[in-house]
Amino acid sequence: MAQPSKPKLKLPAGACDAHFHVFGPERRFPYAAERSYTPAGDAPKETLFQLHEFLGIDRGVVVQSNAHGVDNSAAADLIAARPRRYRGVALVRASLSDGELKALDRQGFRGARFHFMRHLAQGAGVEEILALAKRFAPLGWHLQIHLESTLIGEMAGALRRSPVPVVIDHMGRVDASLGTGQKAFADLLELLESRNIWVKVSGSERASRQSPPWKDAVPFAKRLVAECGDRALWGTDWPHPNLKEVPDDGVLVDLLAEIAPSEAQRKALLVDNPKRFYGFE
Repeated sequence: MAQPSKPKLKLPAGACDAHFHVFGPERRFPYAAERSYTPAGDAPKETLFQLHEFLGIDRGVVVQSNAHGVDNSAAADLIAARPRRYRGVALVRASLSDGELKALDRQGFRGARFHFMRHLAQGAGVEEILALAKRFAPLGWHLQIHLESTLIGEMAGALRRSPVPVVIDHMGRVDASLGTGQKAFADLLELLESRNIWVKVSGSERASRQSPPWKDAVPFAKRLVAECGDRALWGTDWPHPNLKEVPDDGVLVDLLAEIAPSEAQRKALLVDNPKRFYGFE
């Protein structure tokens, strides 16, 4: 795993990386038999903590990876190491029992992620997820939805009915080469008119069809911050699974100067929003 460059941008105190993963170590936390991909190597909590210190990040939200399936042990282990500074988003089955749900909540998880992506294993349908979300509401949990950009318009009606907040992953996985006038981005902006919907302005390197620093993706993230700045979150997506070229996390941090140009915007995106949303002390 290459060492990132040191960011030029100094992040505000309390800055949060609201989207990253942890893999293994495999000898302690085996990968799921039904996984749709195998990580290139272990990406344990110790490496993540070192990265955050290097980048100037104080808090984080670990998002359970498809590689570990619904065994959230590796993510729970990371949270347990620094429980005041880290939270989690779990992968769960729609048949999750109340006991399992409460156990995850005690471990520091604050939501569950569901995939609607061709390259990842498909799970519950949206109506099953909304039924499960009714049981999330008393705990203050949220839904995190990772979906193909072409599905945003199709799923918008259902997502608006969610009894808990919904976070749209990675800017709705838009293709930056199609420009901000594309239907998928218009659908995302329309969906975000609902105050119950949040968005992660992560994944510039996934949206982009250019080389680093992925300038074609910046207008999307910048507009989302400008129009929905009180419901936007940011994350590195470390260690960047399923990419041909692993991005430099220092460059991703420096993109924030363009995505959220003012100090007030960056404080909302990196400190205030995640503190309020994930319940950091």
